[in-house]
Amino acid sequence: MTEFEKMQQGLDYDALAPEFGPLRDSAFELLQKINQSQFSKSKPYVEALLNTLGENSIVSPPFQCEYGKSISIGNDCFLNMGIIMLDNAPISIGNNVLIGPNAQFYTPSHSLNYLERREWEVQCLPITVEDDVWIGGNTVICQGVTIGARSIIAAGAVVTKDVEPDTLVGGMPAKFIKSLN
Repeated sequence: MTEFEKMQQGLDYDALAPEFGPLRDSAFELLQKINQSQFSKSKPYVEALLNTLGENSIVSPPFQCEYGKSISIGNDCFLNMGIIMLDNAPISIGNNVLIGPNAQFYTPSHSLNYLERREWEVQCLPITVEDDVWIGGNTVICQGVTIGARSIIAAGAVVTKDVEPDTLVGGMPAKFIKSLN
C-alpha cells in the first residue's frame, strides 16, 4: 500500500515520503493554469486535476487544493470562487450541490497532544456532501463530516459534526436551526 493510499484511508503514513512531491507538483501546475485562466477556459484543467468532475459542473477560479485526485464532484454542481479543499482524504460532492464563495473543506487534523504535533502527525478523514445541498459562503467543513441530502449550511458556519438530511444548520460550531420540508 502506498503512503498516499494510507493517508486516504486515515491510517498512519509518512508525510515526507518521496511519492508526495510529484503529486503536489502536478496539482500545483494544474492549479496555476486554472487560476490564471478565464472562467470558461479553466474547465479542462479542472477535469485533469480532480478525480471526477460531473456533467455541467462548474468550479470557479480561484480554486485551491493539495492533490486534486481525492476530490469527486457530481453532476450539475456549482462551486463559487475561492474554494479551498485540503484533500488528504476523499472529498465527495454529490449532484446538484451549490457551494458559496470561500468555503473551506479540511480532511486533515492534528493531535491535541503537543508532542505528536511536534512530529507533524496528521489524521485524515473524508468529507461527504450528499445531493442537493447548499453550502453558504465562508463556511468551514471539518474532517469526517457527512452533510445529508437537501440540507443547507448557513453562511459562516463551522461544521464539526454530521448534518442530517433536510436540515438547516448555522453558527460556530454549526447547530441545528430547523428541519426543511
